[in-house]
Amino acid sequence: MSGGTPAGSVGIVLVSHSAAVATAVAELARGLAGGGDLAPVAPAGGTPDGGLGTSSELICEAAKAVDRGAGVAVLVDLGSAVLTVKALLAEGDELPGGTRLVDAPFVEGAVAALVTASAGGDLDAVAAAASEAYAYRKE
Repeated sequence: MSGGTPAGSVGIVLVSHSAAVATAVAELARGLAGGGDLAPVAPAGGTPDGGLGTSSELICEAAKAVDRGAGVAVLVDLGSAVLTVKALLAEGDELPGGTRLVDAPFVEGAVAALVTASAGGDLDAVAAAASEAYAYRKE
């Protein structure tokens, strides 16, 4: 997580099958988001024993760590990460209120989400910015 976080900002959780990938994308997003106070962002990658996969325990811990009461945007990398987050949301009591799975590209979406959340955007704006990253053309 970042050190100085704007009060009441949307938190961001990055769920990957790999702890290294989740951590690296969080660091990249922080680096590209610019200076100043950043919204809280936390990686939730791999399994508790360091293996590849997704962990509901790690996702819940990360979501609680970034929750500032304005909602939590969860971005995921691959299929079973989506299923794990959807199962947690369906259970209804594992994640902080206002937690939302965001359909967005993992890297570009993470950067857009963090920039928007750090600028004070609400959960709808953060989710929209992350999702709009699908439109970024690379050619």
